Amino acid sequence: MSEAETTDARLDDRTRWRAFAVCVAVAALTILDLSKVNVGLPSIEQSLGASSSSLQLIVAGYALAFGLALVPAGRLGDLKSRRVLFVVGLSAFTGSSLLCAVAPTIEVLIVTRILQGFAAGIQMPQVIGLVQQLFRGPERGRAFGLFGAMIGISTALGPTIGGGLIAIGGEESGWRLLFWMNVPLGVAALFFAIRLLPKGVQGKAQDRELDIVGILLLGAAIVTLMLPFVLTSGGGGSPARWFWLVGFVVFLGLFVLWERHFTRQGKSPVVHFELFRLSSYRNGLSIVAVYFAALPASFLMVTLYLQEGLGLSPLYAGMVSIPFAATSAVGSYVGGRIVDRVGRALVVAGLGMVVVGFVLLMVAAVATPPEVTPWAMAGAFLVGGLGGGFVVSPNQTLTLAEIPVEQSGVAGSMQQLGQRVGTAIGTAVATSIFYGIVRSEAAGAGGGDQLDAYHDAFRSGTTFTVSLMALALVLAGADLVARRRAARREDRSAPGHEGSSAPAAQHEG
Repeated sequence: MSEAETTDARLDDRTRWRAFAVCVAVAALTILDLSKVNVGLPSIEQSLGASSSSLQLIVAGYALAFGLALVPAGRLGDLKSRRVLFVVGLSAFTGSSLLCAVAPTIEVLIVTRILQGFAAGIQMPQVIGLVQQLFRGPERGRAFGLFGAMIGISTALGPTIGGGLIAIGGEESGWRLLFWMNVPLGVAALFFAIRLLPKGVQGKAQDRELDIVGILLLGAAIVTLMLPFVLTSGGGGSPARWFWLVGFVVFLGLFVLWERHFTRQGKSPVVHFELFRLSSYRNGLSIVAVYFAALPASFLMVTLYLQEGLGLSPLYAGMVSIPFAATSAVGSYVGGRIVDRVGRALVVAGLGMVVVGFVLLMVAAVATPPEVTPWAMAGAFLVGGLGGGFVVSPNQTLTLAEIPVEQSGVAGSMQQLGQRVGTAIGTAVATSIFYGIVRSEAAGAGGGDQLDAYHDAFRSGTTFTVSLMALALVLAGADLVARRRAARREDRSAPGHEGSSAPAAQHEG
């Protein structure tokens, strides 16, 4: 039994669930910050006289810094102490939020927003690692179900909360409340984190040497992969930015060569490549990366369509997604309780519901009268949200099911990195489609024709994201078939085994 497992064995149920509550609250605060700040960009533009490129850096800088910090922070947490890294990340997130709130110029806001992204990237892998560390078996599935419910609520309610804070603070300075909100919540979370999170060191003594060269090479690969996408906006950009992808190929190759060399020396690398030999982990990463290339981009297009196409205020546009949050929370909670029995089939069913829900969303947007459209879209979100709840948390449970606890931080951070990269790519493509059609069709057109342009833009952009959701469904279906075949082979090879369903279900999960 590892040191972490020995430490956690002494924790009673109440202590573990209280520590889990701290982890979930901080994760929700981080994800909420991702979705609510986008609503405040017009307010920031008006208050600080920001250019469109500066606004893009506020969004892109956060995403890039978040992705850059994930894997090194996850590895550090695995080797040293997840509790210490959690407290460091949360402290930095709270402090940088304060600096964002009082930023006097757009340049200061950009720098402090990037610092906030780094801080979020430090703390998020510790959340996943601590959940893996605190729970085992079916209890872990329930924990991830609750975790997913809170993340779903935070993602969907972010625009509504952001719009409400801007309405309270005013169009010019309401954006500052988006960051002030994090300060008291972050301080309260710090108090409980120091009191409740388990102490102890996870890694084995011989594995505590940090692979600095590997971290730098991986960081360079992440930057060169994400940069051309996070710098892509509706206004296009210089085609030269795509040459960064050449650097990604080079740095990724160097990273793989170095990690193999480092492993041959008997040292512990940043990423243990044997993790990718586990089909449950490899397939789960693929599904979540494709899914997150679709979902955040879809939410962004809904916001753009409702605010720019239909003229809704940020507050009312954000409220349209509340049904998604509600049913997603229900789906995540239920999914976490049954995923151990149902396995990958639950994710397949969830993705099917997501595809249906977002097709209905597209129909509601383009085929209903403008005064009915927000209500019809909210109804479609009921279906998509329930399906989404059956996807994220169960997939996370299945993806990490076979990962050793001492590697759960870096394994979870790779999953988070897949989400961030998928989001960057999907958002770049979807917004380019959306704004490209709006610009081409709405140039010099009147109000009615302009709404038609937004109809076409939303239909085309959503067709792209629904195609990605369908691809995730295909990947999940293929994984389900592979798991069932493996379970049947295992049943046939087991002497005296009569084919009871419990081992097969466990193998699928």
